[in-house]
Amino acid sequence: MSGLDPWLLERLVCPMTRTPLRYDEAAGELISDAAGLAYPIRDGVPVMLVEEARRIDATAPNV
Repeated sequence: MSGLDPWLLERLVCPMTRTPLRYDEAAGELISDAAGLAYPIRDGVPVMLVEEARRIDATAPNV
């Protein structure tokens, strides 16, 4: 089984906006659409630090 535990995903929120996150399994990231940030998942552990998040380009199409 790969991916993030659904129970955990239901409970995690963006530390900046306190809004739900979207799991991007292909990229291995948790996406905060509200903040425009992508939080990495390293060794199966979500890194929920704003300073570790990647800024998402709002003009890029979601593929």
